Amino acid sequence: MAIDLTALRAHFPSLDGGLAFFDGPGGTQTPRPVADAITATLTGPLSNRGTVSPSELNAERAVAEFRAAYADLLGVPANGVVHGRSATQLTYDFSRHLAKDWRAGDEIVLSRLDHDCNVRPWIQAAERAGVTVRWIEIDGGTAELDLGSYERALSARTRLVAVTAASNVLGTKPPVRRIADLAHEAGALVYVDGVHYAAHHLVDVPALGADFFVCSPYKFLGPHCGVLAGAPDVLETLRPDKLLPSPDTVPERFEFGTLPYEVLAGATAAVDFLATLDPGPGATRRERLAHSLDALHQHEQVLRTRLEDGLRDLGNAVTVHSTAADRTPTLLMTLEGHDAREAQLHLAARDVLAPAGSFYAHEPFTALKLPNPALRVGLAPYNTTDEVNRLLDGLASFLGEG
Repeated sequence: MAIDLTALRAHFPSLDGGLAFFDGPGGTQTPRPVADAITATLTGPLSNRGTVSPSELNAERAVAEFRAAYADLLGVPANGVVHGRSATQLTYDFSRHLAKDWRAGDEIVLSRLDHDCNVRPWIQAAERAGVTVRWIEIDGGTAELDLGSYERALSARTRLVAVTAASNVLGTKPPVRRIADLAHEAGALVYVDGVHYAAHHLVDVPALGADFFVCSPYKFLGPHCGVLAGAPDVLETLRPDKLLPSPDTVPERFEFGTLPYEVLAGATAAVDFLATLDPGPGATRRERLAHSLDALHQHEQVLRTRLEDGLRDLGNAVTVHSTAADRTPTLLMTLEGHDAREAQLHLAARDVLAPAGSFYAHEPFTALKLPNPALRVGLAPYNTTDEVNRLLDGLASFLGEG
């Protein structure tokens, strides 16, 4: 397995200027086929969905192709795919849908590892319903979830467990299937934030044990939107507030207003593009995705090894907080005696983009007492060894100037 990086990078106009992008966890660069799909759909002909005119049929096709693409990417039926403006919007929506059935005395379990997208909507819904919030804590020594605290938090009163599949700052990948199995034994539903995970792995929602799985195509080369995947029979149990004339079928009952057909087309094109990275002999798109994302994982692991080796060479001046045994190629670090934002500016002046901040990860930053801001370096499909070396050289010069 091998990705042809030269051919891959030729599809990204934003790479022509020489910038090295290590900000992928916040959003990747976009290849031309995605932009072309958006333009072609938007310029149509295009109108609201229907079955009569070419413009209506184009809208119908954009929706159907979007659901089919994300069914292949996430391993769910097409009618289990819900579009949303963002993962945050979808999580707020589903917190309201689910909380309709919560009662005072019920409990939910949240994770200290999670982005606030998978924390605050649930806390706010729990407060309104009089529901108690329990926590899965983080082990400060390993940056992994403390499963003992999880088992203590579960009870017969637990209605929901919300957990990330991969931390957007530490890269930690919790054992989601084990967490889900314990939740289901307790009679609870499982909501998984897969925004960071889906950027690095082929997703199999049923294998993860997730009842709901949310991700963001703009984290893996697509346009800005969110996607929620779930089992259709579980989605059928939820009755969202909606307009009376709007469809009551699943998944349409969860999609409010006219869909952005051009965005759906771009999101579909992103899946198709991922399937071409190294498709192998696969006959189906799911098979091509599996082969391509395996090749991507190998590519990112090579770069991650080079990055980690180079950071170790910088000595005690760099503290890497991403220490979990199983994690994505995303590293959070602090620099002894230096402000991470100054490091960001120093690197940016050298056309290397690595952001500083806390990245909406309020809980892990608070639980681990991480300095804010910290510097985050995330690898994406288009990154190269040369770019990693430029990043390391930039950090070395920054620390040397200090």
